[in-house]
Amino acid sequence: MTDKTVIVIGGGITGLTTAYYLQKQAREKGIPLRVLLFERDNRLGGKISTEIHEGFVMEKGPDALLARKVAALNLCRDLGLTGDIVGTNPNNKKTYILHEGKLHRIPAGLNVGIPTQFVPFATTGLLTISGKIRAAMDLLIPRSKPSGDQSLGGFLARRLGDEVVDQMAEPLLAGIYAGSTRNLSLRATYPQFEQMEKKYGSLILGMLAQAKQAKAGSAPAKSVPQPKSEEGIAPSSSGTGSPDRKPLVTTMFFGLRGGLVQMVNKLADEIGRGLIHTSTAVREIKKETDEAAGGTALYRVVTENGETFQADAVIVTTPAYDAARVLPQSFPSLVLLEKIPYVSVGNVLLAFHAADVPYPLDGTGFVVPKKEGRNITACTWISSKWMHTAPPDKVLMRCYVGRAGDEDIVDEPDESILEKVKRDLKDSMGIEAEPIFVRITRWRKAMPQYTVGHLERLAAFEKEVAKEYPGLFFTGAAYKGLGVPDCIQQGKDTAETALGYLMQ
Repeated sequence: MTDKTVIVIGGGITGLTTAYYLQKQAREKGIPLRVLLFERDNRLGGKISTEIHEGFVMEKGPDALLARKVAALNLCRDLGLTGDIVGTNPNNKKTYILHEGKLHRIPAGLNVGIPTQFVPFATTGLLTISGKIRAAMDLLIPRSKPSGDQSLGGFLARRLGDEVVDQMAEPLLAGIYAGSTRNLSLRATYPQFEQMEKKYGSLILGMLAQAKQAKAGSAPAKSVPQPKSEEGIAPSSSGTGSPDRKPLVTTMFFGLRGGLVQMVNKLADEIGRGLIHTSTAVREIKKETDEAAGGTALYRVVTENGETFQADAVIVTTPAYDAARVLPQSFPSLVLLEKIPYVSVGNVLLAFHAADVPYPLDGTGFVVPKKEGRNITACTWISSKWMHTAPPDKVLMRCYVGRAGDEDIVDEPDESILEKVKRDLKDSMGIEAEPIFVRITRWRKAMPQYTVGHLERLAAFEKEVAKEYPGLFFTGAAYKGLGVPDCIQQGKDTAETALGYLMQ
């Protein structure tokens, strides 16, 4: 097999992971392959951005990786980073919701608004009595008849009532999607809820059954001990006693001691810095035909400075609107890429002297329902959630601004954003002191929205592209999952698909 070239466009976590696994899988299969990566910015990592300052470890983008989605754990293991993995503070597991100006603890056993424990849900002050009764009606409401995709918020409201959606589910999901649950696709976000209803006739019964199954499956076999390290990680084992590739983290989320930028830097080193072109924007992708190779597709990638690179396959990992920009107007389903909506968000990191924060930071933070009329959508008590992120006598917290239908604040001056955030912190937590320092980060058009029918449109798009543009692939947050572990998994899967195409 002659040497092949693959060009990866985009140096965020999806692009870096794609390039890394392309090289890794090609080596393992003995395929001669050259991988080039182009990134328009002068740095790598996309939304992953870590700053370390005076003992503070500050994430300006994502700060946590979901442990049950093992793609991120496996990548850390591949990169030799398991020694740097840290779990969340096991002593501060509480989360709060702002309700009528006061912080209320989220009831134990609540999952995206679905109650699984009776007493905490019945006694919470977050819902009215009628709201609680309406949620319990989930046990009696019949299954819906299959009729295609529907909105996540509409589905939850039908089963649990509007009060649960507006007061609990919406603010909890805002931190993930920054969108309105009334517009988000059920099948593209929480397809398991539709399956629960189908199987159990009730979300509450489905959650209880899942919890019971998870508890039964989590007990390790007596003959296979589970050693635990300081970082709270234990290698799980197969039935034969040989370790598999899924290390177990004892907390729901994990991070890296030096910030998630460690993953970015290690990926770049493994790929080879000489194969990575930063500050290199792509102007267009041209498809040609290689007659000498039996009419197979051949691609030319033209950069903004006029350089042209030839490739046997191209993988585009940029946001959908940026991907659409470099494609010809005749490209099939171009309108799908152009019309995937995005939401702009921002976050404000604030450092305080611990003595200046009167509120007991006994949890991970709080979320804010839209009806509260606040400027912040959530606040994470970073130094309480992650013990390595601040000096012992200091507090680090991060407030989020911007969500679907309320994005204007992201474009306001720093002074305006800061004053609004400080006012909300004073009203909710009683903080009157000035912060030691502040970091404000804006992420414009950062959060793709999986609106109703997203997966169906995506399937049609992928079918058309495979037919008309074989060897051109699209992957990343705009398509099948926007969390870091989801993007890592997509990068790995796309690398495998691209290699399969090249071997045909």
